[in-house]
Amino acid sequence: MSTETTTSLRVTRVIKATRDRVFQAWTLPNQLGQWSAPEGITVQEAHVNLEVGGHYHIQMRHEDGAEYNARGVYKEIDPPSRLVYTWGWDEEEHDVGETLVTVEFNDIGGGATEIVLMHERFPNTEAKIGHEHGWTSCLNRLEAMFG
Repeated sequence: MSTETTTSLRVTRVIKATRDRVFQAWTLPNQLGQWSAPEGITVQEAHVNLEVGGHYHIQMRHEDGAEYNARGVYKEIDPPSRLVYTWGWDEEEHDVGETLVTVEFNDIGGGATEIVLMHERFPNTEAKIGHEHGWTSCLNRLEAMFG
């Protein structure tokens, strides 16, 4: 894992599953619900309209009862190798404006996939660091799905 600039982050992870399976985990609502919230937070609902211009919504709930809603629009979809989408929070206290997520799914052989995630357009370093912790935790959960 490494950060690129003060307004973007890059996170990589190897998942022991094929690109097709990892891409589906990233795009099917029932699978998103298993990993797409940091540890200690559950996904209440996940909605996906997987087409360019289509929207997604992930509703999360922390164990203390706090709710979080992430939403965005798909900009590029190239199964099973690449997704590009906007990312934003409904809750004012988490709002950092519209950011951009690019995920590449690289086949590295042996039934494993390298995920390269770039999250860009953060307004400040604090927002970037918070999202970096969140993505790392989410990817821990994704890796455990296939472990």
